[in-house]
Amino acid sequence: MINVTIKHLRYFDALARHGHFGRAAEACAITQPAMSIQIKELETMLGSPLVERGPRQVRLTPLGEDFAERARDILRSVDELSDLARAADGPLIGRLRVGVIPTVAPYLLPEVIKSLSGRFPSLDLQPREAKTERLIEDLLESRLDLAIVALPISEPALREFALFEEDFVLVRPSEEVGMPIPSPEGLLKMRLLLLEEGHCFRDQALSFCEATPTATRNLMEGSSLSTLVQMVGAGIGVTLIPEMAMPLETQAAQVSVARFKKPSPSRTIGMVWRKTTPLSDQLMEIGGIVRRVGTATRDAARLAG
Repeated sequence: MINVTIKHLRYFDALARHGHFGRAAEACAITQPAMSIQIKELETMLGSPLVERGPRQVRLTPLGEDFAERARDILRSVDELSDLARAADGPLIGRLRVGVIPTVAPYLLPEVIKSLSGRFPSLDLQPREAKTERLIEDLLESRLDLAIVALPISEPALREFALFEEDFVLVRPSEEVGMPIPSPEGLLKMRLLLLEEGHCFRDQALSFCEATPTATRNLMEGSSLSTLVQMVGAGIGVTLIPEMAMPLETQAAQVSVARFKKPSPSRTIGMVWRKTTPLSDQLMEIGGIVRRVGTATRDAARLAG
């Protein structure tokens, strides 16, 4: 009889995702030798190798690829059983893994955590900041319970819950205050600073500018909104940021902020979660709280700007 445990499955799933014993062990909060022992024990029980061990990374064998897929299905089901029990208990308690995109996290998370902790004192909030693509992948694989992202996501397995809309504003050097607002096409003729590829906010800004592939080659990039604003303050160019970021990012930079004429560029921030989760009712309640916090945060930023 093969006595494969949930622990074996979680360790192997981590190894399959990270492709490296050290990183998988770190993700599981165990030592690398312990991770190696557990995987070897699993292979012994199955009577066949699951991974090819290389000097820098591991690769899954054909059996390992099939096993990894089945293991993820089992782990998702186990997590949903746990969520089912939590849902039956009434108020949400225990661990809640929340993913947030980088262009929202610094401006919204502190107040969201404060509000949720007050409403659900037994809730163990575990926030994680990452780009949209990674958050959706982790959500689908049950490594997150919900994510706060820019909508739409258009993933059939996920439910979308709109929270609030916010405009984009133009940030330019302080000496340009009061100057005419450039058109979307005019922005591309300036030194436009945008986030590096992979950020949905970059794509939304480029969509507003109706940028062509040729035009994007001339853009300058930064790794965060803070970096972009500081570059503007240094006279390197101009950038777009979401209005919620204005109070924090512009307070210590020599920049001016201007609003576009209607229809101005904007985005919808929302929550997404798996349609299959038993916690759907509780997540709807959380969504209502996040909506109130987000709307208040956006409105405060508008008044400050």
